[in-house]
Amino acid sequence: MKNFLAKLLVIVALLVVIRPVSANVSLVVLGDSLSAGYGMAQSESWVGVLQDRWAEKYPDITLINASISGDTTQGALNRLAGVIERHQPDAVFVELGGNDGLRGFTPAAISDNLVQIIMQLQQQDAKVALSQVRIPPNYGQRYSEMFANIFPQVAEQHNVPLIPFFMESIIENESLMQGDGIHPNREAQPLIADIMEEHLLELVQKR
Repeated sequence: MKNFLAKLLVIVALLVVIRPVSANVSLVVLGDSLSAGYGMAQSESWVGVLQDRWAEKYPDITLINASISGDTTQGALNRLAGVIERHQPDAVFVELGGNDGLRGFTPAAISDNLVQIIMQLQQQDAKVALSQVRIPPNYGQRYSEMFANIFPQVAEQHNVPLIPFFMESIIENESLMQGDGIHPNREAQPLIADIMEEHLLELVQKR
């Protein structure tokens, strides 16, 4: 009997180790216009590019774009329960805060909303990664720095990976930006997909 129980425990342990590699996983991108594909069809966004790319390459990953143009951290928090119920995500990439910064919301309020989003997802056993986000320097150096510091602080406090802001290299190239100087254009989407692919694969343990 003892030998049987010992063998059973070994089998269970092996299944626990193997499951993350073999099981289907759902990965949600919870973002704003930078991920929703502002000014274009959502299928043309960088998330849409990865959806098409992974359909053949990683058919066991369901990549879901739950991003909404104009969304704030508070807006995303308000709709989070519905996102969780609908998609039951195993992992979530959170790309939020830009609209909060552009509207001059307080860093404390932005931080609190991000913390609540992360905690709710972690309570559902979802893995979470947080995007660094920056705003244009014309909002004042002090506020811009305080805003940028929100994301590493929240990531460290809640033990989630901080993903570099994918717009850093894009925004320097005018040919990759829309006329508003804020949003990436269609030509930029595959480049952002290239930047984000490794980070997201690592989040779902494919790298």
